[in-house]
Amino acid sequence: MAGQNAKGLKRIVNAFFFSIAGFKATWKHEEAFRQEVLLLMVAAPLALWITENNIEQVLLIGSVVGVLLVELLNSAVEAAIDRIGFEHHELSGRAKDIGSAAVMLSLTLAALTWALILI
Repeated sequence: MAGQNAKGLKRIVNAFFFSIAGFKATWKHEEAFRQEVLLLMVAAPLALWITENNIEQVLLIGSVVGVLLVELLNSAVEAAIDRIGFEHHELSGRAKDIGSAAVMLSLTLAALTWALILI
């Protein structure tokens, strides 16, 4: 990663392009992320349509964005673990399971948020 030690505006520009590369890699390699982006594409307009309250809209859309955030972090953990090696190791399995649990918890929170606001 060239330019890691850049300062000022150049650092911000580099960070932006590193982030875009991260989105592209996650989109290419993680089916769950693609599915969750599709969920957001359905959920965001639906949230704007079914609620008139800005706070409810932010909660509904934000809960799904939260799922994407956790999925990105989980994918980063999995990529780092896989970089180390594919042989079974208890700690590698534990790290992946914990990341998966975080995704499940974020999905549960999103579902609960939607249910409470819609009811």
